[in-house]
Amino acid sequence: MVGMNVLWIFAHPEQRSLSAALRDEGLRALREAGHEYRLSDLYAMRWNPVVDGADFRHDADERLIVGSASRRAYDAGTLSEDIRAEQEKIAWADALVVQFPLWWYGMPAILKGWFDRVFVKGFAYGVVGPDGRTLRYGDGKLAGKRAMVVLTAGAPEATVGPRGVNGELGDLLFPLHHGTFWYSGMSVLPPYVVYGADRVPAEAYETHAAKLRKRLAALPTEEPIPFRRQNGGDYDERLVLRPDLLPGRTGLSVHYVQPRTPAGGGDAQGTQTAVGG
Repeated sequence: MVGMNVLWIFAHPEQRSLSAALRDEGLRALREAGHEYRLSDLYAMRWNPVVDGADFRHDADERLIVGSASRRAYDAGTLSEDIRAEQEKIAWADALVVQFPLWWYGMPAILKGWFDRVFVKGFAYGVVGPDGRTLRYGDGKLAGKRAMVVLTAGAPEATVGPRGVNGELGDLLFPLHHGTFWYSGMSVLPPYVVYGADRVPAEAYETHAAKLRKRLAALPTEEPIPFRRQNGGDYDERLVLRPDLLPGRTGLSVHYVQPRTPAGGGDAQGTQTAVGG
């Protein structure tokens, strides 16, 4: 198997955390498997998560329209240096591993700001194909890359299951999985999740580490989540799912080619499925 280039994005403030231990475990597993990796440790980097005109060398006397300004700066090569450095890492990578604790049912603000600043127009969205159609949801400049979330959650597994009070994990991660990774063209792998992360006993660590190593061993070959392609024929000219597909059904689940299955353990988890880690 040919080695992959893997960009690992890490968003946790504590280097003595379970998350940091799993990060080190994962990077070691990648290296031992013959892969190359680069690490973006956002807290250690003191990453600035706030979008402003300085990102684009924008004239402060002019109204800032972020999409247009970012596109001009991207095309001209004048984005701020920290943004360009992260984009170069993404361009180098065959796969992204994005690791974070689930805080208030989402990612930490520093990681959201990484996506806001790095995934600019022209790089991750706003790309038009030869036929004039916008390339997104399975197409785009990042097509061919893989993405996987490594997640720690304080909630017990049952509470983010099909009938759990916190909602299903696949729904909680849908904005990232479908609205960011898949939107920009990347194939999305099922997440690796440690539930009850604030209460993991020391003797259970090796079990979680072994499951993570197993998932990373399958990084080049694992089947991605079967999202529908925008330009694959399933959506009409209004980008609404055709009425003959899953008639009468609505919601997030209709955007999967195959029905989702409930999330299992931390091994090869489904995506059908709060805070901590």
